[in-house]
Amino acid sequence: MQVFGSSGVRGVAGDELTPRYVLRVAQAAGDVWRDDHDRVAIARDTRTTGRTFINAATSGLTTVEFDVDRLGVVPTPGLQAYCEREGVPGVMITASHNPAAYNGVKLIGADGVELTRDTLDHVEQSLRDDTPAYADWETVGSDTAIDSARRRYREQVLSAVDRDRIADADLTIVVDPGHGAGSLTSPDLFRELGCEVHTVNTQPDGHFPGRDPEPVAENLGDLRAFVRATDADLGFAHDGDADRGMFVDETGTHIEGDAALAALAAAKIESGDGVVSAVNASQRLVDVVEDAGATLSLTPIGSTYIVSRIRRLQDEGTHVAIAGEGNGGILFPDYRIARDGAFTAAKFLELVAERPASEVAADYDDYYNVRRNLEYETEDEREAMLEGIEAHANDATADLDTTDGYRLDYGDGWVLARPSGTEPVVRVYAEARTLDRAEELAETMVSRATQRTDTYSGE
Repeated sequence: MQVFGSSGVRGVAGDELTPRYVLRVAQAAGDVWRDDHDRVAIARDTRTTGRTFINAATSGLTTVEFDVDRLGVVPTPGLQAYCEREGVPGVMITASHNPAAYNGVKLIGADGVELTRDTLDHVEQSLRDDTPAYADWETVGSDTAIDSARRRYREQVLSAVDRDRIADADLTIVVDPGHGAGSLTSPDLFRELGCEVHTVNTQPDGHFPGRDPEPVAENLGDLRAFVRATDADLGFAHDGDADRGMFVDETGTHIEGDAALAALAAAKIESGDGVVSAVNASQRLVDVVEDAGATLSLTPIGSTYIVSRIRRLQDEGTHVAIAGEGNGGILFPDYRIARDGAFTAAKFLELVAERPASEVAADYDDYYNVRRNLEYETEDEREAMLEGIEAHANDATADLDTTDGYRLDYGDGWVLARPSGTEPVVRVYAEARTLDRAEELAETMVSRATQRTDTYSGE
């Protein structure tokens, strides 16, 4: 059984994820890193359990002879920037987009990139081994508070985007960090880019009182209203650790994440480039890649798999121009192999500087997307859902892709069902050229999955 899912270790704090377990994960990571490093950076998002878990991870690392740089509350891409700059690995305490009750652990390499699946397997093997030998009083590590990480992260983003183009456009934007780590970086960053910045849900608060951390359309009503009220040119929202960015246009209309990814890809890719996305990639992205003469490589859903595929393609000599998913987690490998919500927002502003956000998105509004989350309480319920989904896949007259779950392509639309790697839900995604068709594809899949569950529960 894999400990690290599609984006780190996550669980309900105090139940599935305890301080003792976080300590052991940190020690196991230290065991893998010790041949090359004796120092680790550590950061967290704003969750109420973040300080407890960061203390546990620090204890785990210092007891196996590592010195620890404590960065405090920093976006995950801010920790990654620090790791790359200092040449040290990192531990991020975050549950990203998950609800407030969750927390988790992401592991970062000394190059600022999330660990690949192969390296995570080594960490998991160490975690399964016996308790490591503890340092004695003379060799135990120390920890040091670092105050400059957020500032230097902002400086790096500023240096990597077209500041003049954005500043000359005299843009007004609304920033919604959702009370997460981006509250302490993004508003100042975009003021430094020359934007007039309004904010909503900007107070760091691990209870996430204004909205849930996931920046999906149903959670962004306040952002849409504020964009309309301020006549802003763009609104954007982060998740809890600010490695994702989702957008609202100047009319207060939500921009589908797949449309934003397609627009950014169209501005970036050239003939012969590689593009990496997950198996739920929109036809919008497929169209852009084909039009550019580039090549699309699909992976299981999750940043770990996308990062590993980018690395592999780069090793084979392919220039990977852009990668990511329609959830706002986008990577620009020429900048860093990392999802970075603020950098993504700045790159989107470069497009908005030339024409309104609604026009940018309109080029990619030929498709409709629907997503459903099917919750389960027991493994038996989960397996019953998956059996129903498999039966539907076997009965369907469609092209089947089992890269991650079951994706059925009907020609006029597709539907994908897979168990989440971060929450106790089975996710169903559908896309078609009409909303009715997308909803039909999703609801048919949901019906088959829940039919098996109802049979299991005796209803």
